[in-house]
Amino acid sequence: MELRSILAHEPGRVKLPIPSFLIEHPKGRVVFDTGLHRELQGSSDRLGELAKFFQVQYQSGEELGARLRAQQVDPERIDYMINSHLHFDHVGGNAELPNAQLVVQRREWEAAVDPEQVRRNGYNHADFDLGHQLNLVDGEYDVFGDGLVSCIPTYGHTAGHQSLRVRLDRYEVLLTADSCYMRKVLEDMVLPPFADDFEAMRQVIERFRAMERGGTRLVFGHDPGQWRADGMLAVSLQ
Repeated sequence: MELRSILAHEPGRVKLPIPSFLIEHPKGRVVFDTGLHRELQGSSDRLGELAKFFQVQYQSGEELGARLRAQQVDPERIDYMINSHLHFDHVGGNAELPNAQLVVQRREWEAAVDPEQVRRNGYNHADFDLGHQLNLVDGEYDVFGDGLVSCIPTYGHTAGHQSLRVRLDRYEVLLTADSCYMRKVLEDMVLPPFADDFEAMRQVIERFRAMERGGTRLVFGHDPGQWRADGMLAVSLQ
């Protein structure tokens, strides 16, 4: 896709990774963001007008369910499905996790039923409104009650965007999703040409800068430099 479609005034084209994350906790399994819908493996019709901006390269076996099974994880035994927000490339695999509780910010869910927000954001209810048990949260949310896996409000990209903080033995990782597409955004404050609230997005990026200085490992939403060709992280989290 044209880089300027996600970073204002930046030239050239870019191939973006569309990641999902599995977190295994003693009390349950979490998937953060679910990627693309499997229908996009054969046709971009599902994207509607958005197909003008995105050229999808997506093969059979790359859908979330297949990825989980390749790791000996049953998609039907995922306990929590956390969507950072409700854009198509973060919720397309929701149908792959039929028994998971869906955790999303209340203000994001409400935006997805507002006609003007639907028009601006291209929300598609067929991707995410599938009858899952719904947990609408307001602000920071501790998934297991022990501080290890927490939803962090990072509003700006959309009205109710959230990131995920995962605390490990000696450090913490923050999955930024689309509140910070890539390192260039963090370092140069190069924002996308669209956002629900640009000032809120700037404040979030300043917060991320401070977190990284404090030792937090950031995994950006769509940074090609952080991923290998086989779909695995190319950066160390140790």
